Amino acid sequence: SFKIELTDEQKEFQATARKFAVEEIIPVAAQYDRTGEYPLPLIKRAWQLGLMNPHIPESCGGLGLGSFEECLITEELGYGCTGVQTAIEANSLGQMPVIIAGNEHQQKKYLGRMTEEPLICAYCVTEPGAGSDVAGIKTRAEKKGDEYVINGQKMWITNGGKANWYFLLARTNPDPGTPASKAFTGFIVEADSPGIQIGRK
Repeated sequence: SFKIELTDEQKEFQATARKFAVEEIIPVAAQYDRTGEYPLPLIKRAWQLGLMNPHIPESCGGLGLGSFEECLITEELGYGCTGVQTAIEANSLGQMPVIIAGNEHQQKKYLGRMTEEPLICAYCVTEPGAGSDVAGIKTRAEKKGDEYVINGQKMWITNGGKANWYFLLARTNPDPGTPASKAFTGFIVEADSPGIQIGRK
C-alpha cells in the first residue's frame, strides 16, 4: 500500500492555514460575497502568517516552498472561502513567469518586494477576443529606442485593479504567420506606468 506522511513543517503550514480559514475567513466570507468588497484585511493577515507567496525562492527573501506545500495551504484557505482564497493565491499566476524565466535582477526586484510587504501582482493574458486562445492575443508591444510601447486591452484580470505590477503577454512580431512560440514576449509592467487605465470591475 502507498502512504503519504506529511512532514512536521507541512503539518504546521496546513494547521496555520486551517486555523486562519476557520477563525478569520469564515466569519466574514458571506459579507465579502454580499458587498463585493476586496478582502484586503484578510490578504494582509495571510501575508503576515506566511500563507501568501510561499513559492517565492529563498534567494529573493521567500520561503521557497514547493507546489505540494502550496496545495496544502490553498486547500485550507479554499475551505474558508474560494473567493478569498483566489485573491490570496492569484499572486502565483503573475509571479510564476518571473520565477521561471525572469533574470536575477527582475526576480530580486519584483519578487523581493512581495516578501517585504503584502503586495499584489496580476497575470495579464486574457483579452476580449482571446481567453483560452492565447495565440489570438491582439495586444502589441513595439520597441521604441530602449523601451517598448504596449497598446491593447486585457480583461478578467484577477486582482488587476489592486496590483503593484503585472506580468503581461503581448505580440512583438506583427506577422500573423509567425508561430506563437516566437510571436509573443512577456513583460513586467509597473502598475503606475503612464497610460494604464483600469476598467470597471
